Amino acid sequence: MQIYFAPLQGITDAPFRQIHADRFPGVDKYFTPFISPTQNYNLTNHELAEVDPGNAHGYRLVPQVIASKPELFLWAARQLADLGYTEINLNMGCPSGTVTAKGKGAGLLTSLTNLELFLDEVYGHTPVPVSIKTRLGWKSPDEYADLLTLLNRYPISELIIHARTRTQFYDGQTSPETVLSCLQLCRIPLVYNGDLFTPGACRSFLDTDTGINRIMAGRGMAANPALARTLKGGSPLNRDEFRAYHDALYETYLNRFSRGAALGRMREVGKHLACCFEGAEKALKKLRKASSLAAYDAAVEMLFEHPLRTDPGFYPVA
Repeated sequence: MQIYFAPLQGITDAPFRQIHADRFPGVDKYFTPFISPTQNYNLTNHELAEVDPGNAHGYRLVPQVIASKPELFLWAARQLADLGYTEINLNMGCPSGTVTAKGKGAGLLTSLTNLELFLDEVYGHTPVPVSIKTRLGWKSPDEYADLLTLLNRYPISELIIHARTRTQFYDGQTSPETVLSCLQLCRIPLVYNGDLFTPGACRSFLDTDTGINRIMAGRGMAANPALARTLKGGSPLNRDEFRAYHDALYETYLNRFSRGAALGRMREVGKHLACCFEGAEKALKKLRKASSLAAYDAAVEMLFEHPLRTDPGFYPVA
């Protein structure tokens, strides 16, 4: 079994990944939130820090790149290869309207003809193996068979499938049955992603005897930091280590960022962590509305008064 931590914009940055990796073993690969090379062939200082190997100690990191033009992706691939990376992930799944309008992310799925031209260039000239994270299609899961037929032509190191279409964004039901129905057609090592929110949900999927033994979790791992450890036979999440983990993130952000920026980051992280507690709706509401560090601190104290769920993880809240 291999377990990957999905990239989450605004959460899984370099400080977060390091604190998580130091405290919770079991993750086989971490993926950076996507970096996007500009038309001038530049990366921002933040992006450079994200892919700096010196900011990733003791865990395997895969940079994720998003681009609408193969020459931009290949430029980034060469920069990352020079840094020592042996795998790069191509983002073909981001559903954001501002991203897809530029032909990036899931925008690459609107035309298989154009996608073929893009992939011909990428796989014809990449200096390192390239994996892909994608969706079932743009509008309908029925697009997946044709997409997979195209992808099978390339030496893709791994194919990570988020089992939704672009038009679903992150809402509605996933379609694992679509992935499984095409499994025999897939010649690429397959990684399943989509609503693997708790250890129980992960086990349920892995126990279906599909032959898929690689999964990626995002929101589930952001909520329950011990998810991978638990799945691999280690101990489940406990309250003391959970609180210490939260406090380490909090202290790190306060030391690195302004108070306002640290508060914003901790609200984003905290709304995931709060899902692991039973009956904590009131505390979660206070946490999400906290406009000061004092208000956030009070919400966290209230939160940790609640018991952990039997199957801790991400539970969507209306």
